[in-house]
Amino acid sequence: MLDRLRAMLLLGLLCGLGGFACAAHAGYAAIVVDGSNGQILEQVNADHRDYPASLTKMMTLYLTFQELKSGKLQLDQSMAVSAWAAGKSPTKLGLRAGQTISVQDCVLGMITKSANDAATVMAEGIGGSEDHFAEMMNAQAALLGMSDTHFANASGLPDPNNTSTAHDLVKLAMALYRDFPQYAHFFATQEFVFRGHIVRGHNHLMYRYAGMDGLKTGFTDASGFNLASTAVRDGHRLFAVVLGSRTAGGRDKLMARLLDDGFKGEQTPPILVAEAGGVRPGSRAARILEAISPIQTAEADTVPVSERRPGPVRKARHGKSVAVASCGSRGSAACRRAPVHRARRAATRLAAHHPRTKKQPVVVASRRDSDG
Repeated sequence: MLDRLRAMLLLGLLCGLGGFACAAHAGYAAIVVDGSNGQILEQVNADHRDYPASLTKMMTLYLTFQELKSGKLQLDQSMAVSAWAAGKSPTKLGLRAGQTISVQDCVLGMITKSANDAATVMAEGIGGSEDHFAEMMNAQAALLGMSDTHFANASGLPDPNNTSTAHDLVKLAMALYRDFPQYAHFFATQEFVFRGHIVRGHNHLMYRYAGMDGLKTGFTDASGFNLASTAVRDGHRLFAVVLGSRTAGGRDKLMARLLDDGFKGEQTPPILVAEAGGVRPGSRAARILEAISPIQTAEADTVPVSERRPGPVRKARHGKSVAVASCGSRGSAACRRAPVHRARRAATRLAAHHPRTKKQPVVVASRRDSDG
């Protein structure tokens, strides 16, 4: 207890130093939610704003599915490609101005290849312009209770005003499956044929994690490697979001561990989330996290979700996360190319451990479509 008290005092001291920004852009985050009741099972930095990167496209897809459900769009409908859409930075499908593309190919392009040109085509087709579509995205975010999110574009390409949180993004992921079950199967797409070429997906974890059937990957230099996932075992569905991992391999292993522990009703040491975000093992930040965590190792005793009580265990709501590893010899090309841009000040990550007395379930505001 004395060691833990010292660590907590040191934590407060570090967060009070002017050189450390403990309140904003903590740099990494994770959350796991029970899909049946919205109960938060794990969370670290879940309410701190960061860059969602291509997880932004989940909202573009939400609005697309909304138009499909209402009958305003059809999957086989042709959409015009503007010069603005064609000029988007990779990744993209390579669309050219003056061409057309079907709504379904735009949906599949966004889900698999995270195509920025396809996202912009849908934004302009639905909103008239990408700027107006961003306003529609923010209006829908408000309806879904995403109070810490602001969208600046349809794709998630770098923009300082395009920010969200793991908490808000998991609300969006859950809303996609709740509001549009008829389109949820698209998120399980591994590859599709587009104009004679096979377009393969970026979500490599989905191909090897049993029960995972979506959702979306994301990466920019500023955001790091992001992932929103959902998986089901024995009829029990979980949703999870990981933000700010240093490598694609670390992100995937972290997500797998979070889901494994969530299905087993176990908790994961917060240091594992921190290490995925770039905190070095043995560093001062790592020692502090280990000292204040109620769970010191992955082999420590855990409390099943059904038996958790208010108090110290609840208070340590940030202490859940997942195993982590750097890209190995089989890491993806994106992983191998990743620049070493995640070497942020370790104390910045300590923002994850401002305690809260109670975990609030994720409540996704329902919305009735007036036109069906």
